[in-house]
Amino acid sequence: MLKNITLGQYFPGDTLVHRLDPRTKLIWLVGYIVALFLAKTVPGYLFMLLVLALESFAARIRPKTLLSGLKPLLFIILFTAVINLFYGTGEPVWQYGVLKITGDGIRRSVFMVARIMLLVCGAFLLTYTTSPLQLTDGLEMLLSPLKKLRVPVHELAMMMSIALRFIPTLIEETDKIMSAQKARGASFDTGKLTERARAMVPLLVPLFVSAFRRADELATAMEARCYHSGEGRTRMKTLRFHLRDIAALALLCAIIALSALLRGVG
Repeated sequence: MLKNITLGQYFPGDTLVHRLDPRTKLIWLVGYIVALFLAKTVPGYLFMLLVLALESFAARIRPKTLLSGLKPLLFIILFTAVINLFYGTGEPVWQYGVLKITGDGIRRSVFMVARIMLLVCGAFLLTYTTSPLQLTDGLEMLLSPLKKLRVPVHELAMMMSIALRFIPTLIEETDKIMSAQKARGASFDTGKLTERARAMVPLLVPLFVSAFRRADELATAMEARCYHSGEGRTRMKTLRFHLRDIAALALLCAIIALSALLRGVG
């Protein structure tokens, strides 16, 4: 199951989406989230699903890859669906005591699950097609106006980039520790909930030790290479907007506008 977590992974490629400026892709993700939250009807969500499918096709990311990344979030998605079932109004379809499920609750639950899945898949596409270094540069340049307010923009962007980069590494480390514990007779899938929680303790301790060790090694390596942030740093590749970036941003504006228009349809 841990191997299905693909957040933070980067799949190199030479597609149109890969060649876009990282700032364009970050703005696209924010705009995509805005359009997704504007969707309130079935046509609106179908339209956002079509947008996601076209993005995936343009990036040459298989739908199977996107869906496999949702498996670790299945419990959260199901929990959200169940909770929203009981928040509807109107005539109850099913009722037991104070608990009742209405048609509005079912509609609310379905839309909430669709929103979560589309949102997560959109975030996956960003990390799949953008390297951590590009994300750092793009985020830092977008937030550069905050430097006038003495906000440590570079440090924040670097921390986010390192966090995304180490997600696959920590997942791989967790999988190795779990395999080693299972070889010694440990069980993580059987027993009561309290027993499963207790079985996770021998897993978490070496994982935290490994994470702190890697963080210390990374800090030592950065100091040994005389790394410093702030003014005076140069980039090997300077980010520049191209015609394809302008076209992508114009398309994003059209998608947001169309998503807003579809709020009253259906």
